Amino acid sequence: MPDVTTLLSERLSAAVVNAFGDAYADADPLLSRAANPKFGDYQANLAMGLAKRVGAPPRDVAAKIVEQLDVEGVCDDVQIAGPGFINLTLTPAFLAEQVTTLANDDRLGVERAESPQTVVVDYSSPNVAKEMHVGHLRSTIIGDAIARVLESLGHKVIRQNHLGDWGTQFGMLIEHLIDLGFDDGSQHSIADLNELYQAAKKKDDADAAFAERARQRVVKLQGGDEATLALWRSLIDESKRHFNAVYQRLGVGLSDDDVAGESFYNDRLADVVGDLDSADCLKESQGARVVFPEGFNDRDGNPLPMIVQKSDGGFLYATTDLAAARFRIDDLHADRVVYVTDARQRDHFAMLFATLKQVGWAAGDRVSLEHVPFGMVLGPDKKPYKTREGGTVRLVDLLDEAEQRAADVIAKKGTDLDDAQRSAVARAVGIGALKYADLSNDRVKDYVFDWERMLAFEGNTAPYLQNAYVRIRSIFRKAASQGVGVSRVDHAAIQLEESAERSVALALLQFGQVVPAVASSLEPHRLCTYLYDLASAYHKFYEACPVLTAPDAATRDSRLRLSALTADVLRQGLELLGIDVVEQM
Repeated sequence: MPDVTTLLSERLSAAVVNAFGDAYADADPLLSRAANPKFGDYQANLAMGLAKRVGAPPRDVAAKIVEQLDVEGVCDDVQIAGPGFINLTLTPAFLAEQVTTLANDDRLGVERAESPQTVVVDYSSPNVAKEMHVGHLRSTIIGDAIARVLESLGHKVIRQNHLGDWGTQFGMLIEHLIDLGFDDGSQHSIADLNELYQAAKKKDDADAAFAERARQRVVKLQGGDEATLALWRSLIDESKRHFNAVYQRLGVGLSDDDVAGESFYNDRLADVVGDLDSADCLKESQGARVVFPEGFNDRDGNPLPMIVQKSDGGFLYATTDLAAARFRIDDLHADRVVYVTDARQRDHFAMLFATLKQVGWAAGDRVSLEHVPFGMVLGPDKKPYKTREGGTVRLVDLLDEAEQRAADVIAKKGTDLDDAQRSAVARAVGIGALKYADLSNDRVKDYVFDWERMLAFEGNTAPYLQNAYVRIRSIFRKAASQGVGVSRVDHAAIQLEESAERSVALALLQFGQVVPAVASSLEPHRLCTYLYDLASAYHKFYEACPVLTAPDAATRDSRLRLSALTADVLRQGLELLGIDVVEQM
């Protein structure tokens, strides 16, 4: 269905051409929802920008546009305000028609992409033999939300979990396990592996003989020694069991099939370096082999190198990332590759992308390479979030606490749910609150972790949105008890006589624009803001417009249908964020 914004923008563009000629066909209508209902439903700000080109005062430009504007049957009021704003108010009939069309649309106004792409999304990426911690939270849930949004538009999304499963630390850990008499790591839980890693690191630092044996163990690992590989595989399997348990609790769509860790690219690294050399992109610097991506210089203006092979022949993260990018472009046939990592890696990815283009592996418009940076999770002291003892916060502990705190909050509200229902609600609310608190913030900024705020039932929080959904569902349970069936509501004529009804209707019509906008910008907080605005508009509607006690059956059924559509959009929007709704709370 064509959305209202597109329709009005097209009419405004046509009016500009009729008023000033074809030379102005490129003028952006700059149309947006009016911030205040007294200024109408939509506002176009194009007159101010056109004024300089046309050589006339903005209000005069606006007046000429309005003279040529054909909005018959669409708007019943068009006003020029201030320096040249064009305010447009939709007719009640047209608005009701648009909302009815939306209510009959299974996709709720979200159209599939005209040209679906293959999009690789790289996210989460924990390290093997270590527990996931709060530092993995943002990449995991931001990446998952992005993947969900892209899939909803019909894109083929290939998730990639780039595990840290290779490197010198495995020689150290495996050698320590052998010293302890274990021939494989299957007896150990992930917590054991954490302790073993710490013990191995201390031994490596203090015992030169052990450190040498650990280095030799790395050589055996890289050389394919089967006994060493068996221990290494057991560490990976145990780690993946832990990761998968966390992903399941978070509702994140990552599985073992999505794992392509550093080891996956190990046999491709030599080819990467060789091909860089063949393309005359490789230089030597202090014995190492490097690439100098164009446009990257230090403070003194000297070219900055990206090392791809150390002087001892070893490869680096940059080499692996180049190999991973080639695999995603050449083997997975990606049109778009998205990397969700913290902002501290911004420079690394900028140099990586420049290198890929420079060598021709991502030349021209062949593929879009995008880094999705995010800030840090901070504690009340505005420093990286830690435990009270100053240690790293384990992600599983964070999930446990989220569910327990949510259970306490729900218990205080008072409920007639049984134990199983309360547990399910606590899980949905607690995990949802944790995820939404992260997603609702502009991802590039740091945010302060605050349990009280994120679990509040007021403000821009998951509990507020989930409660709005529950409120609507409760209306329908009461309606059913009064003999008002869903089939009757589904065919009700929508009436928009009250301003609160109009506000909900206008908010609902934006959903089809917001979702593709998030897919383009890769900014989930824009969807969060939209859902909060919709829920807020519905709250005002709920307070101002009685539903079941409406003055007549036609008004009641109209408001029920408007309520049902709001619930559908809230549920779908939260699902795109990876957040569950509940029927009762």
